[in-house]
Amino acid sequence: MPIPGHIDPVPVPRAVVPRADGRIDLLGLSKDDLRMALETSQLEPKQAKLRAKQLWHWIYNRGATDFSVMTDISKTLHAWLANRFVISRPEVVEQQVSTDGTRKWLLRSPDAQDYEMVFIPDADRGTLCVSSQVGCTLNCRFCHTGTMRLVRNLTPAEIVGQVMLARDSLGEWPSQPEGRMLTNIVMMGMGEPLYNFDNVRDALKLVMDGDGLALSKRRITLSTSGVVPMMARAGEEIGVNLAVSLHAVTKEIRDEIVPLNRKYGIEELLQACADYPGANNARRITFEYVMLKDKNDSDEDARELVRLIRKYKLPAKVNLIPFNPWPGAPYDTSTPERVRAFSNIVFEAGISAPVRTPRGRDIDAACGQLKTASEKKSRAELDRQAEEKLAALG
Repeated sequence: MPIPGHIDPVPVPRAVVPRADGRIDLLGLSKDDLRMALETSQLEPKQAKLRAKQLWHWIYNRGATDFSVMTDISKTLHAWLANRFVISRPEVVEQQVSTDGTRKWLLRSPDAQDYEMVFIPDADRGTLCVSSQVGCTLNCRFCHTGTMRLVRNLTPAEIVGQVMLARDSLGEWPSQPEGRMLTNIVMMGMGEPLYNFDNVRDALKLVMDGDGLALSKRRITLSTSGVVPMMARAGEEIGVNLAVSLHAVTKEIRDEIVPLNRKYGIEELLQACADYPGANNARRITFEYVMLKDKNDSDEDARELVRLIRKYKLPAKVNLIPFNPWPGAPYDTSTPERVRAFSNIVFEAGISAPVRTPRGRDIDAACGQLKTASEKKSRAELDRQAEEKLAALG
């Protein structure tokens, strides 16, 4: 309980930022920061240590958002906690479910910024695609998010909150490895994860913690467009699987469709892949390769891809992704025949090159599309309201 007569608060760690209502969001805090938040609110250190352990279990193992359900904490303390703290979830603006079972959410932060997450179920796994930023700075020409300006980085709470919300929706509390629908996470949503490194690292540490969500690092993949200086650090400090948005094998084409290539070229990128900590034949690097008609899908492109992988002796697999068109996109999807021919060349060289089955096309599941559709609806609603006001004045 609070320390009698205690006045001077313990310094609040940087990660603990009170909300507009003065309460502190416990989601996204490390174990140490959670304990310190309780001490700052004048719980005795021993009491804070015990309550932090209990809260951690309820938040990350049981999925609780209401202190009143925490049966091993007294009712008196329930009220004390509720007055000072909150366990958040992202606001759901819109949710869509595809005919193939893909689910997509448009989420909103307290400062009214929208971002997305997607859950993709398969027969033997379920993968959650998580966003790391609101918008993006990279302007990849095939990517719908690339048409949006970067607004800000997502916080650890907003990143791990996507996982928590998906678990809520799938009814997967209490947390246990057996029988989960959500088995894998890919940091492939809106934004470049390595441009929000600290927050992504801290969020994924929460996801991997064995006392809570307990998702193995082998079931988490971080995708980068090639932020070379941060790749080794990602391997050392996070240690999850690496995916690289390659998408082209020549400087001319990759400069066009992945402008970051002008800063960190293909050769430099592939050397960083070769140096990635922990990469081996059991934990191969995945090269994402979106198939764009008459742009990067020729037999010559496939042979050059094989040459590059061999040159750098990369333990690699290639995910071939039929382009998921969006309104105004400057490219077309490669034909199925062309995709198969490309895949066969890579497979025949002894490199796995499966073709990803397009998912969620009936709900515009390409990253960023739901946010844009929502903005269009908002603009249309504002236009309608303006017209009604003019009509009333007339």
